[in-house]
Amino acid sequence: MAMIDAILFDVGRVLIEWDPRHLYRKLLPDDEAVERFLRDVCTLEWHFAHDQGKSFEENAAPLKEAHPNHAELIDLWGARYLEMSPGEVEGMSDLMDRAEQAGVEFHGLSNMPSSIYPRLKSAFRPIQRLRTIVVSGDEKVCKPDLEIFHLAIGRMGTDPARTLFVDDSAINVEAGAKVGLLTHHFKSATGLETHLEELGVLGAD
Repeated sequence: MAMIDAILFDVGRVLIEWDPRHLYRKLLPDDEAVERFLRDVCTLEWHFAHDQGKSFEENAAPLKEAHPNHAELIDLWGARYLEMSPGEVEGMSDLMDRAEQAGVEFHGLSNMPSSIYPRLKSAFRPIQRLRTIVVSGDEKVCKPDLEIFHLAIGRMGTDPARTLFVDDSAINVEAGAKVGLLTHHFKSATGLETHLEELGVLGAD
């Protein structure tokens, strides 16, 4: 008998690809310029405010004042955000098919700007398969804050001890364990497949 009834998925870098480099490699002359821009201008620390609910326009304004020569590139972070997600993570749709056939239900918990989630859901079937989702930009609270995990557990209505939380961030995985979820630090669909076999969800080939 399977040891879980549900999987709580992170979205970016688990179900769909996400990396600002996919966009800025189209806009800057070489990889060195891309890395410099993402290190010194549009940093992940700056982007985190979007996940916390701040609009792209509000968050861009002070950054454009500090970096006026990059104002257009800064605005494109929001305007062309979906180009950071060029496709599904390899192997995940097939793995979801197999888990669903075994009776496992799917839910989502994502650090993501509020305005972006509906557009990604329209574009990618793995997101459409989630029965419930908690989006940080809607709730104004982000992983690894335990509050957002409790929101997800309440929304799912599943037993945390029989729910596998899958995330590519080790810090978020640790937080999931603190609220009683089973956890998987995601690195590839193959690694998750092995874990699901161990949990009795999938029969080993």
